Amino acid sequence: MKKSVLAAGIFLASALLMGGGNVNPNLSEVADIPLKSCKANKVYIEHDTKLMWQDQPYVDAEDGAYKRNRSVGKAGNWNHAMNYCRRLIYAGYSDWRLPTADELIHVHRKKGQVFHYYRSNDFWSSTPTTDVRYYVVYPADAYQYKRYKRESNYIRCVRCIGEERDITARSR
Repeated sequence: MKKSVLAAGIFLASALLMGGGNVNPNLSEVADIPLKSCKANKVYIEHDTKLMWQDQPYVDAEDGAYKRNRSVGKAGNWNHAMNYCRRLIYAGYSDWRLPTADELIHVHRKKGQVFHYYRSNDFWSSTPTTDVRYYVVYPADAYQYKRYKRESNYIRCVRCIGEERDITARSR
């Protein structure tokens, strides 16, 4: 019993000595790190077509929605994609829309990867097919494919440059 009490006392004393340390009042303060990422609100401007593209990070929930055929954020069925772009307020603008298949094909045929944040899976377009489906565009080959509206695909919104209806202008 004496040995265990002695061992506990030694352990407690050493823990207190190590935990106390040398407190120096001249240490510099810890810097506040902003919550916003340096890459937040990125856009890709396609000057030849006068289009501004949403270039925002994709999160795990969106990747999961894509894989599980659900709708969350920048992934989901066609109706979700249309509503997502209509309601989007991003980079100070609120006039976003779902791109056409031709617009998606054009941006993905450019040399190299133009977006900071991308997915190598299909993206919805607003272009209907002739058989009750809509086109998606696969970024790797920039070809369009037919998909049913209930399927889940990724979403990237676009807006026209020159239609400068930002949030502040709307509220005036």
